[in-house]
Amino acid sequence: MRRYPRIRWLMIAFCFFAIAINYIDRINLAIAAPHIKRDLGLDDTSMGLILGAFFWTYALMQIPAGRMIDRLGARLGLAIAVGWWSLFTVFTAFGRGFTSIFAFRLMLGLGESGGYPGCAKVVYAWFAKKERATASGIFDAGPRAGSAIALPLVAWLIGTWGWETSFVVTGGLGLVWVGIWMLFYREPEEIKGLDPVQRDNLLADRSVQVVDKSEKVNIPGLFRYRTVWGMMIGFFCMNFATYFFVTWFPTYLTMAHGFSLKELGTLGAIPALMGIPGSLLGGLCSDWMYRKGFSLTTARKTCLIAGMLLSSVIAFAAFTNSMAVILTLFSLTYAGLAFTAANIWTLPADVAPGPGYVGTLSGIQNFAGNLAGIVTASFTGLMLSLSHGSFVVPLLVAGGICLFGAFNFMFIMGKIEPLALKKNATAAQVAAANR
Repeated sequence: MRRYPRIRWLMIAFCFFAIAINYIDRINLAIAAPHIKRDLGLDDTSMGLILGAFFWTYALMQIPAGRMIDRLGARLGLAIAVGWWSLFTVFTAFGRGFTSIFAFRLMLGLGESGGYPGCAKVVYAWFAKKERATASGIFDAGPRAGSAIALPLVAWLIGTWGWETSFVVTGGLGLVWVGIWMLFYREPEEIKGLDPVQRDNLLADRSVQVVDKSEKVNIPGLFRYRTVWGMMIGFFCMNFATYFFVTWFPTYLTMAHGFSLKELGTLGAIPALMGIPGSLLGGLCSDWMYRKGFSLTTARKTCLIAGMLLSSVIAFAAFTNSMAVILTLFSLTYAGLAFTAANIWTLPADVAPGPGYVGTLSGIQNFAGNLAGIVTASFTGLMLSLSHGSFVVPLLVAGGICLFGAFNFMFIMGKIEPLALKKNATAAQVAAANR
């Protein structure tokens, strides 16, 4: 049996905390939204635009951020990303109107665009194929942990010192992380004293295809692959429901069900907490199937489809006023989304033909996924304005898109294997090679 360095678990733990902070810094605005609306005199449409502002730059910068990570490496690339978004989280505390807060959220998105591609790069560097879903499940438990921590932490900060303080404190967490990360993180090739056999095992498992390092990555050419389009569509569908939690869920609980800040920080955190085991189980199940002899395609797709089907139960929350039922449905939805996400984040490493493509493919996938953030935030705000505060349509649409996501993973996305790059290949040839 091949042995791998134990220190790999420390490296993925760093990623877990980075993404947890990433989500705390996203969600603090959603929790503070009712207070900001009141203090600054904003309406639902304006608040929806502010909540969605982050996603414009976050989505548009995914591919450039992925290329940056591939060029600079995970150590420096992640440090730049986390430091940037942390500073603009702090700056949000000084916003005094729609324009300033909107601008700070745009800048926040620029920094956060490097978070997930950087973590995918760490998984590729430090984990064998049979462990990648587990590793991805660990770092992708970060959003669930961040969401669960953000609700009580930010609610307490707002209740005690005001919404401005919440942005200063949460932004400061990221700056502390940057210092620790730069002190400890190194690539396997750079760590002195690492067992040479264990290092060689990692290097041997990174890719089955030899790629000329001097060859420039052809980003437009990657869009010729059916698998890449399946990754993009699936991530969009998953994130449509995910970003309801990130943007409007706290407002939903306070507007539709009269939650206080205390209830928001306790009962409101339950769905996010359920996402943590969902993420870990998603990774463990996929890797277990692969180790038991199932193909990589079967192992990944089974978990992707199952998670999306489970998450579609969010639609049923539109037909009940029982808080016990609503929290149960949202908990199942969050667990299903997390189960799916653990496997989605293995895909860039699984299909990358070489190390220079991992961050780029992560960026392409995350670009499509975060277009959903723009749509969810703006669409929900518009529906609230048109329906005088009803969340029925947004919940039904989210459930339907989750079902389409399962269909996509089953029928649209192709075989999960390293992309067979061909110079000057026609679109038909590339499609045939990826079937």
